[in-house]
Amino acid sequence: MGVLDRFEKSVEHMVSSAFAKAFRSEVKPVEIASAVRREMDDRAAAVSRDRTVVPNEFVVELSATDLDQVEQWGADALAEEMTGAATEHAASQRYTFVGPVEVSFEQDDALSTGRFHVRSATRRGAVAPATTAAASSRHPIIDIDGQRYLLTGPVTVIGRGSEADIIVDDSGVSRRHLEIRVTPGGVIATDLGSTNGTFVEGHRIDAATLVDGNTITIGRTRVMFWTGADDDPEG
Repeated sequence: MGVLDRFEKSVEHMVSSAFAKAFRSEVKPVEIASAVRREMDDRAAAVSRDRTVVPNEFVVELSATDLDQVEQWGADALAEEMTGAATEHAASQRYTFVGPVEVSFEQDDALSTGRFHVRSATRRGAVAPATTAAASSRHPIIDIDGQRYLLTGPVTVIGRGSEADIIVDDSGVSRRHLEIRVTPGGVIATDLGSTNGTFVEGHRIDAATLVDGNTITIGRTRVMFWTGADDDPEG
């Protein structure tokens, strides 16, 4: 294997040439990406035969000089690229997240320029990036505009507002539009008093128990639901 493996190459491809030039003599994005990958690999915990959980929150501690460079060139954009690359690495290794993936940057005055440290945590959330197509009744998967989410919490709210667990950019969707609740007796979709209503397979509903393969429509947004029809109740 060369100096850059597939994960690192994906990060290099996604991060703009401007980033690469900016980090010529300081911490490089590819180095941070490699450290995030190693943190995931080192802290991977097998919780069952086919489920390995890895951290989903990463804090990159940098010197003042390096942090200033990151902020100058767009910390949010770089964090977003790191998040996407981390999700891709998790998918390639069949790792599982228990919450949304987040990358942030902090200053550590004890660090010199070019040195950094990554600390991580596993923090449960209502949803997580789906790193496999295998859904279960315990952890269903939904697809919104090609983005797949694993429902890791008992209740997930979908809407246009920032308070929603999954935010959709659709003016026809209310701020808190739809609730999906995972219960021992099934997965229940409930309209939260939205303006334009919630439809399951074309039928307007106040609440409905979902089955594998259902399509939910809110505004102009289609939500595909999978629970794995052949899975046992424990997933």
